Amino acid sequence: MILLDGKKTAADIKAEIALEVSTLIERGHKKPHLAAIIVGNDGASLTYVNAKVKACERVGFESTLIRLPENTTESDLLNEIAILNIDKDIDGFIVQLPLPKHIDEQKILMAVDPDKDVDGFHPMNVGKMALNLPTFISATPFGILELLDRYNVQTSGKHVVVLGRSHIVGSPMSILLSQKRKVGDATVTICHSRTKNLKEITLQADIIVAAIGIPEFLKADMIKENVTVIDVGITRLADSTKQSGFRLVGDVAFDEVSKKCDFITPVPGGVGPMTIAMLLKNTLLACKRKS
Repeated sequence: MILLDGKKTAADIKAEIALEVSTLIERGHKKPHLAAIIVGNDGASLTYVNAKVKACERVGFESTLIRLPENTTESDLLNEIAILNIDKDIDGFIVQLPLPKHIDEQKILMAVDPDKDVDGFHPMNVGKMALNLPTFISATPFGILELLDRYNVQTSGKHVVVLGRSHIVGSPMSILLSQKRKVGDATVTICHSRTKNLKEITLQADIIVAAIGIPEFLKADMIKENVTVIDVGITRLADSTKQSGFRLVGDVAFDEVSKKCDFITPVPGGVGPMTIAMLLKNTLLACKRKS
């Protein structure tokens, strides 16, 4: 069993980006600049956004964090987005999700300039991704492709089962892995909460992408030998034996599943670190497009 080490791979990617940034600056180009808007005080979102800011510093990017109160109106948020859209110094920006319930998430994502949409969530970028045209691929699916590539996991001709159909992970992964690309050319089955005989389907899989949002959902009796498992989920479970009072688990029962795997991502330290690394990669791409 080989662990797909997202922490190490993300560090490698950040080092590559830092080197490219320093070369750009030597040639007289500006530093890439990533901005993030966060509304409210969601703990997980704050942690994630702060990690993005620190990552920017490490690779030599400029970063801007715009914090807005929980009661920010939809109109005020749209105004902030309009300002970032026309700011020539900002190469890319993200609006941290989830947003408070009184704000229409889809309306906000539609307002972001597609050329600055480094999260890859704008319908124009999703459409380009589906057509296999050059665009920003959303960071989590992009990170999974990169992990599979760097560990030389063969996808061509393989049967991939994607658990989950979210617009952020499940749906784009099913499209990307079926496309004619280096990490692709797979036969993809996408499963969800309404799928019947799920175990029969997962037992046929050569590669499983688990993004179903249920802790430790995928068990050893649901997979065949020598499978590759990508665990996208992350949930806090109460654990009195830990100093923090909780432990982090994925959508995969790691201890039992890993024994049957050729490759598997850990939680934490698998897909999570890759997401931030690929957001930086998209921002660098946005900056280079303008130069």
